Amino acid sequence: MPGDFGPEQNFEREAELGASGYAAGDMLDLPESVESLDADSFVERTPESQYCVFRAGRERFCLSVLSIEEVVDWPPVTRVPLGPSFLMGVFNLRGSIVPLVDIAFTEGRRTGLLPRHVVVASLSGDGNSNAIRFGIAADEVIGTYAAADDSMLDQVPSEIPHCRGMLRHDDRLALVLDLNKLVEVFPVPVI
Repeated sequence: MPGDFGPEQNFEREAELGASGYAAGDMLDLPESVESLDADSFVERTPESQYCVFRAGRERFCLSVLSIEEVVDWPPVTRVPLGPSFLMGVFNLRGSIVPLVDIAFTEGRRTGLLPRHVVVASLSGDGNSNAIRFGIAADEVIGTYAAADDSMLDQVPSEIPHCRGMLRHDDRLALVLDLNKLVEVFPVPVI
């Protein structure tokens, strides 16, 4: 039967076509110019940002992935004598001492139940000071989500001053942390 290839001939034809499925010399049917394309062929995309969503206590929080250095499993933590109640201690991250903040301390954690992860965030300093690096205790890291501007809500619960809005994801809401306000509310020692 003409056009019917055996297994060897199919393999040769695939090698001839290459990954694109077009043989050399095949002409593609492309428009002559951009003006010939109709406006409906372009899809308008809204700008998106990536957020890391995590749970601390009973609340979901999120941070821009650009503010997060990494997420690590719960490390050995050294308590700081006479430290504030929100400061869980400090830990060693590859030779750097990083303060660890519990933003859910007001809810009261069950004794003996430690968080599972640390979200290591960095707040870049201005020209006169270095970046502030600190860890945020997280009970669960839910994942990263791409969010368009329309999925952000400007409403902020008044009792949570370190948030700047809410993010809609998976039919739920997460409080968007503002690192500048977070450092004001939870003044971490710069070590």
